[in-house]
Parts: sequence; structure tokens; C-alpha cells
Amino acid sequence: MPLSEQGEREAAEAGRQLLDAGFLPEVVHTSVLLRAIQTADLALSALGRTWIPVRRSWRLNERHYGALQGLNKKQTSEKFGEAKVKVWRRSYDVRPPALEVTDERHPSHDARYAELPPEVLPSAECLKDVVERMLPYWHDAIVPDLLIHRCVLVSAHGNSLRALVKHLDGLSDQEVVELDIPTGVPRVYELGPDFRPRSWRYLGDAADIERRAAAVKAQASSSSKSPSR
Repeated sequence: MPLSEQGEREAAEAGRQLLDAGFLPEVVHTSVLLRAIQTADLALSALGRTWIPVRRSWRLNERHYGALQGLNKKQTSEKFGEAKVKVWRRSYDVRPPALEVTDERHPSHDARYAELPPEVLPSAECLKDVVERMLPYWHDAIVPDLLIHRCVLVSAHGNSLRALVKHLDGLSDQEVVELDIPTGVPRVYELGPDFRPRSWRYLGDAADIERRAAAVKAQASSSSKSPSR
């Protein structure tokens, strides 16, 4: 599913905010999903840096919601019950029902994952699963780029970004469940030589950032669809 018009505006605005703050990415990492790719492209265009290297990985993908994939809250509540749906959406280590491999929504039917071993393809994920699949990419791909580049940009999704923030900020399982990352807002880290944060901050207007975070929190309990793969 592509970005909405609002999402496109936010992505371009994020690029301008990075430029105004003097942050010039030298490499960008994205998932293989359309929204993260579009976000990176629009931000880099606003930065005038569409020429920098781009690295893509499924390990930065949004969480796979299994049998809930593509269904809105009303549909999932009717099928599974509202109490169960709330647990699946807002817990750390409880997976929703898995997709059958024969289901067309299963990643094994997607050309983007054709070269991956079948055992790594998720049929359903909880947030803990996203943390565990994201961390190897942080250590094996992003950290090596940080060794040679002053500024590295990561364009991903709500849950894969929460997974990264959990690692960087040392959040507990419960703290990361309660974390709501505002859409389209650059979160800037200054890292020490051990790749642990010395500081971090959001770029932009504080009131607007708070509004966007509240919108993300509300979305978790709204009738919006589960994220598209």
C-alpha cells in the first residue's frame, strides 16, 4: 500500500527538517516495503541527496500480523473477539494466529522474498519477533556503515523502528509496548564509539510531534487496517 498524500507531505517535510538541521545522510537503509521506500525517496529528494547508496532488507519490514493481515479492527473483532485482538496488537510476545503457507498473504508467495530460506519467512509475528529479526541487521549492516559514515538514515515502520529504539534506548518489554513513534518525524541519535546513544531528539515542532504520536496511539485501537506487506 502506497503512502497517503499526508504521508508524502510528512516524508518530504522530514527531508527538509534534516537539511535545515545540517544532517546530510551518506547512506540510507530501508525495508523492502513500498511505504518505507517512498518515504526514503521523498526525504532524499528534499535533501538533494537521491544519489546516495540505498540498502534494503526485509529485516526492517513492518511486523507481519498473520491471520490479521489486511483486516480492520471491526473485521478482526468479529472473527476472533475484541479482547484477543487487543492482546495481539498491544502485547510484546503474543503472536496472532499464523497464516497457512497456502494463503496468498504469506510472504512465500511474494517475489521480494524468493531468495530467502523458507524458515525465516514469518507466518505471524509479535513485537518480540520483530526485535529478534531486526537486531542482526543493526549489527551486521547499519553499524558497519556507521563506522565509515557520519550520518546514516533508516526508513522503516512503526514496529521495526520501535524494535530499533528498544535496543538503542535499553527499553524494557513493557516500555516498548507503550512507545508510540510519531510518523514522518526524524528521530536523531548521537552515538558514542560503543554505538550507544549519547543523546537523541526529534526534529520539528513539539506540539506537532505530540499530536502525531497521539494519532499513532489512537490508530492502534481504531478501525484502520493492519499494515500491508
